[in-house]
Amino acid sequence: MDYTHVLLEKTDGVAIITLNRPEVLNAMNFQLSLELNDAMRAANADDEVGCIILTGSGHKAFSAGGDIHEQRADAKERTEADREARSAQRGKWGYEMAASPKPTLGMMFGLAHGGGSVLASSLDMRVGCQHAQFRFLAAAYGRINCTWTLPNQVGWPIAKELLFTGRIVEADEAARIGLLNHLVPCDQLKAKAMEIATTIAKNRRESITGIKELLLQHLGENLHQQFVNEKDFTTHKVKGYGAEQAFPEFIARKGRG
Repeated sequence: MDYTHVLLEKTDGVAIITLNRPEVLNAMNFQLSLELNDAMRAANADDEVGCIILTGSGHKAFSAGGDIHEQRADAKERTEADREARSAQRGKWGYEMAASPKPTLGMMFGLAHGGGSVLASSLDMRVGCQHAQFRFLAAAYGRINCTWTLPNQVGWPIAKELLFTGRIVEADEAARIGLLNHLVPCDQLKAKAMEIATTIAKNRRESITGIKELLLQHLGENLHQQFVNEKDFTTHKVKGYGAEQAFPEFIARKGRG
């Protein structure tokens, strides 16, 4: 696949995947999600890759979340069946990210809000600098997510607070609660991420992937069942808002539509 919104490079046994829409804070449209999934599959299939780093281009954001303008266009131009199919596909890709057989490491420079925080919480580890910032916004815009990712990262009490409030989590707090494994000066961020990733990549691949598989199996329920539970709930019990309902302030501020 030719990529337009994702960059993929490989060095020292590490695949670095970069979300590459800096002009919109790396907001994730359907094409970016498609390319990200393809890049992840390619990295997992590459025998020379032992660890995968995910980051965002520019100096403002890992990702600001879903592309609201595309969601609005989809609501107007696509059938409900088509919208649901695309939503299901995005959800499947989110699960595949979390279940990646190879370790994943987020290199966090800038904000990870909404869907960006969902993506970040799907990774195994995260390294950030003082500009890193998280916000789990689903409850604020009438949706539900991260119930099967965030508790595994920070524990139930903290996950509940972050999901219920939707408040901003700055870098210092993120490091304290486990959203960031390491907090380093911004000019040392890539070096720290590569230090961890190359160390992992040098270890025996079968051991690393076996450890990760076992860790996932040892959850109270396996990761797929947690994913299925959330998808069933949001499909049949509490269906998410459309873009117009979810983001009225953003839409009004941008003055589009």
